[in-house]
Amino acid sequence: MASIRRTLSPAYPDRVYPNGIPFSTSSPSSKLLSNAKYSSTFSSFAVGVRRFISGAFLLRHPPRKGSNVWRRAFFRCCVFFLLGFLLGMMPFGHDGDDIRRHDFSFEIKPPHVNAQFEKDTHGLVWREDSVVDSVNLSVKPSPEVNLSLTSVPKRQLIVVTPTYNRPLQAYFLNRLGQALKLANPPLLWIVVEMNSASMETAEILRKTGVMYRHLVCTKNMTDVKDRGVHQRNVALQHIEHHKLDGIVYFADDDNIYSLELFDSMRDISRFGTWPVAMLTQNKNKAILEGPVCNGSQVIGWHTNEKSKRLRRFHVDMSGFAFNSTILWDPKRWRRPTSKPIRQLDTVKEGFQETTFIEQVVEDESQMEGVPTGCSKVMNWHLHLEFPNSFYPSGWVFQKNLDYVLPIK
Repeated sequence: MASIRRTLSPAYPDRVYPNGIPFSTSSPSSKLLSNAKYSSTFSSFAVGVRRFISGAFLLRHPPRKGSNVWRRAFFRCCVFFLLGFLLGMMPFGHDGDDIRRHDFSFEIKPPHVNAQFEKDTHGLVWREDSVVDSVNLSVKPSPEVNLSLTSVPKRQLIVVTPTYNRPLQAYFLNRLGQALKLANPPLLWIVVEMNSASMETAEILRKTGVMYRHLVCTKNMTDVKDRGVHQRNVALQHIEHHKLDGIVYFADDDNIYSLELFDSMRDISRFGTWPVAMLTQNKNKAILEGPVCNGSQVIGWHTNEKSKRLRRFHVDMSGFAFNSTILWDPKRWRRPTSKPIRQLDTVKEGFQETTFIEQVVEDESQMEGVPTGCSKVMNWHLHLEFPNSFYPSGWVFQKNLDYVLPIK
């Protein structure tokens, strides 16, 4: 027995039996006992959890008589709500910065275009600077976005038209109104009548669909040499008083206008002019009156009438337009005087245009040829009025003389 104890003592030095001999805890038998202990503990815990879950959520057996089924259902709802709330509060994945940077980034990358409008001698030209493979149009601000589109808003046109009662008045106003309706907005049509605003003219203006203002010149007709001069002055005073901003153009109702003319006026900076084709009084030939241009610079004038060679500027009344701010902002244009700019009724017929232009510009250096080179005729003055046309004495139009003929 003594030999057996001596043999076992070195192998099991940690454990001590009742007889005083130590026994090691690292022996195979001790490990087996330890694992069995832990296994039994885990099994008991698992059994407890299973019983709790089955008792709380599963109805394995029908409820016994007298048990409170509603209390168990309410308990289940509370437990599910608590679990859902805890799961919702638990963070998943990255932190807040990473979520914003990676998880919820939404970007659209169409082709990159850096385009802008630029103005050259031919007007506004679309120019594309560069086209690369990608552009960053993002729902969040990004330094990669590089879109530049510089668009110039269209200038307002202020068209001034004097009119008076005559057989072809309605025809002329309707024709001009339809032309202005086709022109690009913004456009303001100022129509001036003598003495009173007639209902017939007002009805024509309403039907055109053009933005208009209907004014009246109350000048005494006995003191009027040229009614058109005073009617235009009423419009000039209205523009100056209300500080209307735009390009002023005197458009008589009996002229014919190209739509290109109205578009070309919007590029005028201070004063623009162009040639006008017109029929002579005997209507057997046509003449051209207006500027001779080198590019956009005015260098001379077209004129074929000897009686008008003394004029400083050979321009028809419908052959020029100017910036309206010249009327009410003299400091901007460095005008030497703040005296109102008006047309003169005291000068000889045919000189109203040149005396008015002399108040707006000093010389040809302040003029612009429209269009570039003054190479197009966009305005015709046909003199369609007949000197012997008149209304019969005592004939008053009470209503429209429309008559429907039956077709047989």
